[in-house]
Amino acid sequence: MIPELKTFVAVAREGTFAAAGQRIGLTQAAVSAQMKRLEEELGFTLFDRTGRSARLNRRGQQTLAQAQELIQLYGQLGSRQRAKGQAVFVSLGAIASVQQAVLPQALVKFHRQWPGSRTRVVPGVSTTLLNAVDAGELDAALIIRPPFALHSDLRWTPLAREPFRLLVPRGAPAGDWRELLTGLPFIRYDRSSFGGRQVDRFLRANGLAVREVCELDEQEAIVRLVAAGLGAALLPQTTDRRRWPAGVRALDLGAHTFHRDIGLVHRADLPEAMQGLANLIAEACGTRLA
Repeated sequence: MIPELKTFVAVAREGTFAAAGQRIGLTQAAVSAQMKRLEEELGFTLFDRTGRSARLNRRGQQTLAQAQELIQLYGQLGSRQRAKGQAVFVSLGAIASVQQAVLPQALVKFHRQWPGSRTRVVPGVSTTLLNAVDAGELDAALIIRPPFALHSDLRWTPLAREPFRLLVPRGAPAGDWRELLTGLPFIRYDRSSFGGRQVDRFLRANGLAVREVCELDEQEAIVRLVAAGLGAALLPQTTDRRRWPAGVRALDLGAHTFHRDIGLVHRADLPEAMQGLANLIAEACGTRLA
């Protein structure tokens, strides 16, 4: 039943079975089949179907709030009870670079302030984590700012701004960053990620033709490939990055510098515990939540 409820929430937000399927990775036929099963289980219809659109009817609107609550409760199964009898469980998504940087110290402080609490940190790329927050599967997520507007019921809290640098092997010849970028083999930051899309837009906007040799998402792996002499790469200098490995030279892009914005995506009504953790994450980033 939980998968059907998650799909139901997606359809309610997207307005069509096809759009919901694209967001959660199902075919339109699979979405339709799940909604049929759900309506049969409940004994009433949830949508007024007009053409391709699927608008919630009155029963559907009532069911939506209950479905979101059930999804959240399902995610809290196994959480410990506080002394007052209130379950304190926080589910947070986080991209890899944030998990390695500011998140550990924030989690340590959180568990000291909330003894008996339980946290779950879900790894993933920004797109997947954003969808999980949107579907109610996560309380919040630390991601790269999306290149599109968020749904009206989601909020964006900025935490850090990370500049992109051109990384070249230490032994690469001296030269202008443009010459090095177009002259050396290029290790591409995965285009399916929000950060990789920024790199792609930067290259196209500046008319830079690169000789691509490899494409991957893991930043530390890209740094190691540059250090090993495979080629050059455009990567953000993350908040915790004070120095690069000995085999890497990082070049400033000067007036052409572009940035990766890191922040917290969440709903307006954050649970108290998640609000507490969010404040600690912001503190670790050297900022404050509004």
